[in-house]
Amino acid sequence: MTVKRFLIVPAVLLLAIGYAALLFAPKNNGMPYRLVVEKGQGMAAVGRKLAAEDKIYSRYVLVSAAYALGVHDKLTSGSYRFAGRVSSWQILQHLRQNNPDLVSVQIVEGMRFSQMRRIVNQTANIRHDTRALSDEALLRKIDPDAVSANPEGLFFPDSYEIAADSSDIQIFQAAYKAMQRELNKAWEAKQANLPYQKPYDLLIMASLVEKETAHEDDRSDVAAVFRNRLAKGMRLQTDPAVIYGMGAAYQGKIRKADLQRDTPYNTYTRTGLPPTPIALPGRAALQAAANPADSDYLYFVSRMDDTGRSQFSRTLDEHNAAVQKYILKKK
Repeated sequence: MTVKRFLIVPAVLLLAIGYAALLFAPKNNGMPYRLVVEKGQGMAAVGRKLAAEDKIYSRYVLVSAAYALGVHDKLTSGSYRFAGRVSSWQILQHLRQNNPDLVSVQIVEGMRFSQMRRIVNQTANIRHDTRALSDEALLRKIDPDAVSANPEGLFFPDSYEIAADSSDIQIFQAAYKAMQRELNKAWEAKQANLPYQKPYDLLIMASLVEKETAHEDDRSDVAAVFRNRLAKGMRLQTDPAVIYGMGAAYQGKIRKADLQRDTPYNTYTRTGLPPTPIALPGRAALQAAANPADSDYLYFVSRMDDTGRSQFSRTLDEHNAAVQKYILKKK
């Protein structure tokens, strides 16, 4: 019995040392790599995948350790990034945190939808399943019953996070649903007697406000100017809409001929709202469009200073004087 014990103890010790080495010793895989855990997968499936790709020394060691910790069936699906040199224990600890790698995409207020698409297309570590789709096809994929075939303005500018290696369609879906929520909130809280027939009209107005000013103190007054002009049947005469209608022809400057050239977005030649939004409006612009200031302003012009403010006027004479002062620098 003594001899057997003497032989068993070292053998168990050697097994323990070997097990620990396979569990804690880093394996050099060269380059960093990503492990994608599919929904419903447990450690057994993950261990087989890692072993098949030769990323660990022993899947039996990894799986048994997971069972010992009670996390063998508690994995969160997603993408996990690992360094090129990593141990099975480090892999297990990362997986048990249930915190897959996330990719963040920032869409800024006032961007066009084309700019949003460019940002998404340039985002690394996600699948670009929408890259080959036209704007119209992309919108139909998200909502076949969308209010317009033009996706401009229908996506809310915000920061979005999705799991690495997942489809970029998730970003567009999240932004579309977010805009639906924000637009409905603004519509439900809007003032009475506004010149909007439907929520989409409010969205168009919000995009004009978004592009005309970024100053929080001016948004409601800009919205009031446009509301008052619509009520009087005056043309909106907003340059950002003209620029949008010019498309690629716009090279940083609007000429007199551009203001005279008729397009669906030329608010100098056409009355009423443009046919679609001209940008992705944020929450503040939506709220301003829904609740314009209680003022009778009909004109505004940039003060062309470092404040970012505009000068608002009630009459054409006041406006012309403001143009002389702030634009032409004449007093």
